[in-house]
Amino acid sequence: MTSKGEQGFAFALAAVFLVVGVVCYAAFPQGTPEEPVRIMFKSTAGKILFDHMMHTDDAGYGIACDDCHHEEQDESSSCSGEDCHGPETDPKRGDALHMNCKGCHEEGGAGPVECAACHIM
Repeated sequence: MTSKGEQGFAFALAAVFLVVGVVCYAAFPQGTPEEPVRIMFKSTAGKILFDHMMHTDDAGYGIACDDCHHEEQDESSSCSGEDCHGPETDPKRGDALHMNCKGCHEEGGAGPVECAACHIM
C-alpha cells in the first residue's frame, strides 16, 4: 500500500501536468490554414463531409484547384451563390457537385460512387 503522502503527491503532480498541458495548448494555437481542411456540405439527401486537404495535397490526390472550381471565379464569389449554382440556375449546385465528384471518382476508379457512401443522415 502507498502512504497518504505519496498518494497526495501523485495527485498534485497529475494536477500540475494537467495545468501545464492546458496552458501550453492554449498558448500555442495552430494558425488557420489557407485552404479548408474539411468541408461539410448540407443537402436534402444528407450531409457530405468532404476532405479538401486530401484531394488537393500532393501527398493525397494532388488535384488542381481549377479542376473543380471555375477559373473565372474570384476570391469574393462563391459557386453556391445565386448567380453561379443557385436554386434557379443550370446546373444547380448539387448537379455540379455530382458531375465533378461522382464523375471524377468513376473515371479514376477510386472513391465512393454510391449515394450512402457520401450522404450521411
